[in-house]
Amino acid sequence: MSKIRLASPLQLDSVVDGEGLRMVLWCQGCDLHCPGCHNPETHDIYGGKEYDIENIKKQIYKLKDKYDGITLSGGHPFLQIDACSEIADYCHNLGLTVWAYTGYKYENIVKNEKLVKLLEKCDVLVDGAFILKLRTLTLPFRGSSNQRIIDVKKSLKENQIILYQL
Repeated sequence: MSKIRLASPLQLDSVVDGEGLRMVLWCQGCDLHCPGCHNPETHDIYGGKEYDIENIKKQIYKLKDKYDGITLSGGHPFLQIDACSEIADYCHNLGLTVWAYTGYKYENIVKNEKLVKLLEKCDVLVDGAFILKLRTLTLPFRGSSNQRIIDVKKSLKENQIILYQL
């Protein structure tokens, strides 16, 4: 059975991790360690707990009619590409949207075939490392003003970054 390492069980009822009412997977492990990160407990790749992906899918299925989508956050979802891709595919098949947060820049992700595997499964990507001196409480769905909210499908199709329209 496939597994994913998470900082906590599936979070429900988020309105700050993407548009609409969302479920959130807090992936465990991050290689960026941004100063001022609001989730430093998610950095240790050996922290958190392993969960069976099939059990997560069962939870999502039971809740699918109540939520607009799922958000892959962390930690860093791009360190668990296969597991996050499987969950993203499952959510799309249920009609849910998929948002992902990454400290990596979109321009670097599209140059890496392995990272693109997960990127292609996302509808919206919030990219860029959290930068403490650019911290903001006024911009929706991001922690610092350098971070962008990217419409992944349009960006891949147009071969350029298209910002998501809120």
